[in-house]
Amino acid sequence: MAQKTGGIANAIIQPEPPGLMLAIVQNGPTQMVAGNIYEGLLRYSPKLEQLPGLAESWTITDEGKTYTFKLTKNASWHDGKPFTAADVLFTAEFIKQTNPRARANLAQVESVTAPDDYTVVFKLKQAFGPFIGIFEVGSMPMVPKHIYDGIDWKTAPANNTPIGTGPFMFKEWQKGSFIKLVKNPNYHVKGKPYLDEIYWHIIPDAAARSVAFETGKVDILPGGSVENFDVPRLSKMKDVCVTGKGWEYFGPLAWMWLNNRQGPTANKLFRQAVMYALDRDFAKNVVWNGLGEVAVGPISSSTRFFDKSLAKYKYDPAKAKALLKEAGYKGEKVRFMPLPYGETWARWGEAVRQNLQDVGINLEVVATDVPGYNQKLGEWDYDIGFSYLYQYGDPALGVGRSYVSTNIAKGSPFNNVEGYSNPEVDRLFAEAAVAFPDSKRQELYNQVTKILIDDVPVAWLLELEFPTITKCKVKDLVTTGIGVNDGFRDAWIDK
Repeated sequence: MAQKTGGIANAIIQPEPPGLMLAIVQNGPTQMVAGNIYEGLLRYSPKLEQLPGLAESWTITDEGKTYTFKLTKNASWHDGKPFTAADVLFTAEFIKQTNPRARANLAQVESVTAPDDYTVVFKLKQAFGPFIGIFEVGSMPMVPKHIYDGIDWKTAPANNTPIGTGPFMFKEWQKGSFIKLVKNPNYHVKGKPYLDEIYWHIIPDAAARSVAFETGKVDILPGGSVENFDVPRLSKMKDVCVTGKGWEYFGPLAWMWLNNRQGPTANKLFRQAVMYALDRDFAKNVVWNGLGEVAVGPISSSTRFFDKSLAKYKYDPAKAKALLKEAGYKGEKVRFMPLPYGETWARWGEAVRQNLQDVGINLEVVATDVPGYNQKLGEWDYDIGFSYLYQYGDPALGVGRSYVSTNIAKGSPFNNVEGYSNPEVDRLFAEAAVAFPDSKRQELYNQVTKILIDDVPVAWLLELEFPTITKCKVKDLVTTGIGVNDGFRDAWIDK
């Protein structure tokens, strides 16, 4: 089918972004809107293969320590100034001040140089396999040197009128109402984008967002725009398309933290019993409307170095009861903390509570709000607690952090909250991050995965997929591993 040019895409953005300068603000809604204003050196396919972005080609040499990027020669900033290697060098320094994840990703870099205006060379201190995966627009958006050099970036006027190289340019933001982006007529990819405008509607009420889609005011509901229980009804509407794709780079994995320090959850047999007690197929099919996959272990199937040979824990209440008996569990009270993120998570919490009670675990449900929930996890004041974390395409970026003992520290709900400590696991994660080539990394990650699946430091639940719901006339919106976040470059409307 031939793409058609023109038209306006009407999309929901929820919640309203706190800002749109993507190198300074990293919230999910900011990435969704501004990922179409800014660009990274690379894009990534749903299988996390590298695709050209502002770099048209790249080579990795010197046993994985030297990365050379050849930049496209016809990209310009939205104010008309050319994009060159000087902007990449500036960005590499700028983003270390503003983005903690980018700072960690760039910690392995010894030098960044530009042999000419369209070549950039990153030299690493040692091989670091995940490095090729850090260049997507949300992780390392290119920043215009001519705008930000020598000024206080926190108060820069351009923070309110973002200037990128992307397929769409910032036009207007009426707070509480809408954000309007318009086509970049000088975009460096010939013939793109196809759309004239993107209109992001800000509608705080969840029911009103569903109505806006039903009445045709909006055509695009990105993941998280509506409550899960509305998804089946909206999906059944005429000429409506639904996909769970476009989250592969993030690999959101839901699990339950199990406190490895004290109480029944400190016993490995008890933790294994929890895995057998969980009806995760029910959670997928009923709570999440068939979207997502039942998790195998610590690495999502969309993340690099997933081990395809692993078998899942099956739903087996009898096996769970036998393990509880072997663990010497005598019905001690276990505090259970659901995730206070709305109706879908509340329903999931009820299903899990029922599963665990059915095998004889004596649960006390602890209700919290989000700040209270974060505080209890951060202070280790829990026995079992829901969560989900992103993997960022590589175990060295988003998996190891939850299991290595160096990441056990009070105060954060997103580090090694469970208190799991295993020197062999620490060693394998450290070696795998810097091993070369990839086949060696795969071997090491396979070893560490098998240990973790046996130890069950946390109870893995589902690889989440947040549904993107569109009118079927919207074509090619989700084509990469970050989906809507950089998808409007390729999107078009079949009129």
